[in-house]
Amino acid sequence: MPKPISSRLAAACALAIVLLAVVPVTASAKRVSASLRVVGKGGKVLTEKTLRTGTMSIKTSRGANCFGKGTGGSGRSVKVRGATALGLLAQASRSTPSLRPLLITDAFDFGLGICGVGKSRVSGRASWYLKVNHRGAQVGGDAYGLHGGDEVLWDLAPSFPYPDELVLKAPEAALPGVPFRVRVLSYDEKGKRRPVSGASVTGAAAPTGADGTTTVTLTESSSLRATHGREIPSAASFVCAGVCTGGSQP
Repeated sequence: MPKPISSRLAAACALAIVLLAVVPVTASAKRVSASLRVVGKGGKVLTEKTLRTGTMSIKTSRGANCFGKGTGGSGRSVKVRGATALGLLAQASRSTPSLRPLLITDAFDFGLGICGVGKSRVSGRASWYLKVNHRGAQVGGDAYGLHGGDEVLWDLAPSFPYPDELVLKAPEAALPGVPFRVRVLSYDEKGKRRPVSGASVTGAAAPTGADGTTTVTLTESSSLRATHGREIPSAASFVCAGVCTGGSQP
């Protein structure tokens, strides 16, 4: 066990560490399919994809020392059993360059801590924030068991309290050159939603109004995204403008 660290780093550590000694892993023993979204430093989207995951062997890193002196990983691999939010991230990192290196530490007796995903790394008051199905996780990533169809979000939050998460509601198809309405909602830590006024949407004529809506006009199929201040940007919503096939979506 490493030596005690400062209260500021300890607080950040507590936010990012998986409390395996307190909460048992409830992950499914089978591989499951879930969607993953990772938002890094400055709101940059590192990946959005759907993939299958199950029990994973996750390699720790000596460079994962963001929690203070002596908190780097051992360099050994740790088996995380079942389909978990951390396992999903590790699974995706194997095929997604923007998620590498994945800096994980096993320096603590009570679980694994995340320091970095790609070039987005914990510093100062920042910490990795986990939400599943728009609700903040009450346990860490390798204690959070996934079910088929879950939506997993990892966000490098600049500080606590955590920012809200934006969700963009848009139609799957629209006519080229014909305006259509979209709506932006914001989900807080508990999953409570509200309409967002003043959000920017790709291709929108104006920011969203008090009801969270605005209009968009497309001349070709596009992926739309909503942003608003320091809130977590929405996932991309693909809208087919005209004739689309199954292979048209990027």
